[in-house]
Amino acid sequence: MPIEVGTQAPDFTLKDQNNQEVALADFTGRKAVLLVFYPLAFSGTCQGELAEIRDNLPQYANEYVQVLTVSVDSVYSHKIWANNEGYNFPMLSDFWPHGAVAQAYGVFNEQRGVANRGTFVIDKERVVRYADEQAPGERRDQKTWRDRLKETIF
Repeated sequence: MPIEVGTQAPDFTLKDQNNQEVALADFTGRKAVLLVFYPLAFSGTCQGELAEIRDNLPQYANEYVQVLTVSVDSVYSHKIWANNEGYNFPMLSDFWPHGAVAQAYGVFNEQRGVANRGTFVIDKERVVRYADEQAPGERRDQKTWRDRLKETIF
């Protein structure tokens, strides 16, 4: 079960596809964050969801919002996938300790060893304003993300 709306979002520091550290705290006081967990790189549903972000990036990442995507894949897998698909947003590796950030957000799938499809909108003060979780293979309603972002930043 994902962490509850109204709670403080757990901070984390993970490496992106360029092997650079990215921390949630980097955005505190500056931007809201759309935090998108997905099970695995190179899978169809995940690719479709991240393509939606890529194709509409100004709605997800702009002067008010930063998008961060997270999976248990390695930095190297993320680098290849980002290059192949043109993903120009941070793809964070929750590889080791395996799934620790997904666990902190309550979306780690113990049976499969991957994150479920967890989505969080976190305001500038690191308060969770939206939390949703879908099982692997279940598509998310990304219109809901855009609506929640608008409510959070305006």
